[in-house]
Amino acid sequence: MCPMAEILHHRGYRITGSDNAESETLQRIRSYGIPVFMGHKPENIQGAELVVYTAAVKQDNPELKAAKEQGIPCVERSVMLGLLTDQYSRSIAVSGTHGKTTTTGMITQILLENGADPSAVIGGRLPHIGSNGRSGASDTIVCEACEYVDTFLQLHPWLSVILNVDEDHLDYFKNLDAIVRSFHQFAQQTKGIVIVNGDDPNARRSVEGIQQAEVLTFGFSPENDYSAAHVAPQPGVMEQFSVVKHGQELCRISLSVPGKHNVLNALAAFAAADCMGIPPQSIAASLHAFTGVHRRFEIRGTFNGITVADDFAHHPTELEATLTAAMQMGFRQVWALFQPHTYSRTYLFLSDFARVLSIPDHAVLSEILAVREENTYNIYTKDLAEKIPGSVWFNTFQEMADYTMKRAQPGDLILTLGGGNIYQCADLLVEKYKAQEKNA
Repeated sequence: MCPMAEILHHRGYRITGSDNAESETLQRIRSYGIPVFMGHKPENIQGAELVVYTAAVKQDNPELKAAKEQGIPCVERSVMLGLLTDQYSRSIAVSGTHGKTTTTGMITQILLENGADPSAVIGGRLPHIGSNGRSGASDTIVCEACEYVDTFLQLHPWLSVILNVDEDHLDYFKNLDAIVRSFHQFAQQTKGIVIVNGDDPNARRSVEGIQQAEVLTFGFSPENDYSAAHVAPQPGVMEQFSVVKHGQELCRISLSVPGKHNVLNALAAFAAADCMGIPPQSIAASLHAFTGVHRRFEIRGTFNGITVADDFAHHPTELEATLTAAMQMGFRQVWALFQPHTYSRTYLFLSDFARVLSIPDHAVLSEILAVREENTYNIYTKDLAEKIPGSVWFNTFQEMADYTMKRAQPGDLILTLGGGNIYQCADLLVEKYKAQEKNA
């Protein structure tokens, strides 16, 4: 919500807002002179001509109810994002089941470092700008395009990226074919260029028959328009690779973020920046300077030789990519502290979760985070733990942190994982380790 408020404010609209908790993001919003109320009350919408609400807000919210009673138009966040991006002649929308935030961050940083001055709406904080969005002066905007409940169908971008198409959000889509159909519709709504993962069969299916936009492919296969060649790890197991476009090697890229999945994210970002006319060597320099976004293998600190990191991975495919990368980084042992996210996802992918959580040396699990669901699946964390050799599970982050700290040794990585509030467990670990160092 906040990046959109920031952009609208800088475009001359009078904005007010409300939230339930203070945050650094709200402090930034207030610094622009935007009033923010604490708590949701009917009087907060006084004088408003339009009310924009997040999908997390229920229909019985007092502000939403008051707005409807007073005849004030109300639109959900994704609708507002669609209206906003339509104001930019060069809108770039990044979609895919995995990797959206990282790739959106990469494209934003490349454009910024090469004088493009884009506006941006990112799903996590980008260290380069110190926030999750910005208001630029150009005709370019970069945003994430989330497929959940088809919110990305509110967008009509100039350039779209389809990173991958995988089974997820099956509480809404029901099956993979329905997901592919939605991505196809998203591609149909793209006006200029669709950049798609040519190595992903489902992503390729989603662009079949697309004629109104140019389709460009990326991937490891040399048959793609943009391909990664001579992929080699460098010290610290970051990745190096050459970008080949239509058979011609353009440049060598050295990433500062780990994992083969980030080679694909970087390749997609390279293709988008290349379409914007940015020279290959300049793109390569910006990709090397990119150190990740908040909660994407974010190193929280090293204490007595023990590294604490946090990652947003909450789907088996994401966990497999992140944990495989972690296991190749030279740590003595890897501790994965995972919070399952939604009953439906845990139930439907139980065997896949068990398989990928067997990759690290140790798996420590929390109870399932319900989010928006009731436990109609009768699924519990103990059901998952029983399928992972040597795993343990706890009800609280305090117990998870205490258990792990008693056993972790210098040279180990403790990695918190999940799409919910598991980052609070990382906060707790950092706090406890700092207290240990202080008292030593």
